[in-house]
Amino acid sequence: MKKINQFIVAVCSLGILFSCSDQLDLQPLDRLTTDTFYKSRADFDGAIFASYSSIQDFWGTSTETLSERGEFWKISVAITDDISANEATADQITRDVDQLLIRASDRPYAAVYTQIYEGIYRANLVLERLDAENDLTDEDKTVLAAEARFLRAWFHFQAMKLFGTPPLAMEIIPGINDQALPNASRDELFTAILADFAAAEAGLPDVWDSGNTGRATSWAATSYIGKVNVWKEDWPAAITALGNVVNNGPYMLMPNYEDNFNFDTENNAESIFEIQFGGPFSDDNIWVFDDTHSEDFKASQGIARSYYWDAGGNGVPGGKNGWFAPTQDLLNSYEPGDLRLPFVLYQDGDMYYSYDGGGQIELPYDPTWSSTGLTSSKYQGAHNTVPGNRSPNGQSEFNNERWFRFAELKLLYAEALIRGGGDVGVAFDQIDDIRDRAGLGPVDRTSDPLTAMIQEKRVELAMEPHRWFDITRWGIGSDIFGADWNDRLNVFPFPLTEIERSNGLLQQNPGY
Repeated sequence: MKKINQFIVAVCSLGILFSCSDQLDLQPLDRLTTDTFYKSRADFDGAIFASYSSIQDFWGTSTETLSERGEFWKISVAITDDISANEATADQITRDVDQLLIRASDRPYAAVYTQIYEGIYRANLVLERLDAENDLTDEDKTVLAAEARFLRAWFHFQAMKLFGTPPLAMEIIPGINDQALPNASRDELFTAILADFAAAEAGLPDVWDSGNTGRATSWAATSYIGKVNVWKEDWPAAITALGNVVNNGPYMLMPNYEDNFNFDTENNAESIFEIQFGGPFSDDNIWVFDDTHSEDFKASQGIARSYYWDAGGNGVPGGKNGWFAPTQDLLNSYEPGDLRLPFVLYQDGDMYYSYDGGGQIELPYDPTWSSTGLTSSKYQGAHNTVPGNRSPNGQSEFNNERWFRFAELKLLYAEALIRGGGDVGVAFDQIDDIRDRAGLGPVDRTSDPLTAMIQEKRVELAMEPHRWFDITRWGIGSDIFGADWNDRLNVFPFPLTEIERSNGLLQQNPGY
């Protein structure tokens, strides 16, 4: 942790790009520069972790930078038909997003855009310094270059999903006034992203040792090659990559659905890539890196999931906000007997669990605690509302965010087979594997396989950050939102501040 903080001091001292906390110890400034820092493997590991840490900030709760308050949840989950803004407690932007009111001047787009390009910048900085004089072995250089390219591809892919034609940032631009970049075409983005993931696939290890759990692997890169090709609609390439992972990779469905969301089953066999968070005010995780908060708060080590997702309002215990409420439509999408449902949402008759500074709270769920009568139980429940997973004030927790699960990959494989003219029987097998874990019978093989895949993906990945991007990718927004839909919503606006700063170089998305 100390090494990573020193890295950020070096970055701050050179006046590079992004805001740095005034809480940092400035003593090393007279001896630490990019020329002296980027020497050892530990130095470069710290620099790589800095790029990873920008992913943690997607869920930032900082009041010291852009005043983020769970911004990525708003534009990836709260905007979908799975969630309604809790009328009594949600902030105005959450309520606006819930009504599909999107403005380029609103905070979520600037916050996430900044975090994406911060992460890209940090990955590019590693790549640039690998070519300078250092103490690395050739093997070190190969692995670190592959890891930096994985991260650069990952961030660019998120930018493309969010903004459509975002800039490609493939190198360090020295002058702060030259940081504005033009839009890239979709073809340019796909080419660059896939090339970076291919380099990562070739250079990363299949598995890291236990001291490096959470770092990207070669199999994770292969998985993303498949996923990106689904977005590209290159079905043969998607089938090849995803089929390789399904048939030869190290992943499996966990026996119990809830294992994907419990804090003591992190980084399990179903997890392809997950966002690492640390233990209570400690350095127990290699991603843990605090660049937005003072040392006595360190919220970026944890995630304020319960603060926004626990029940809130109308006397609910636990002191949470409860901004995001599951919809009745989501509840109705589950079949009777689906074993996943108790680990997705609370409803009338369930036992509810929360946590405050005094410990776990357990009592019958009251539907009046939510404007929809429902509250999310994913990542929550009796298993996760315990001291080991919470900060002393109960507001921050340390359970990793599972970003890419093998269950999702199997459904992507099913989609590629169905839409790409592959073996539909194998596609049904992927869907049925997931249904079997949920205690449900196989899909009727005479039914439409694409409809079955879409349905299964909704209930399996409910309230995970995927459905909005599937809605836009599949072009079904008008089917779901009716007259409220506008095709401009297929991409979000570039932040107004970026448009203004670019002096016409970055073109705003149509309709914003």
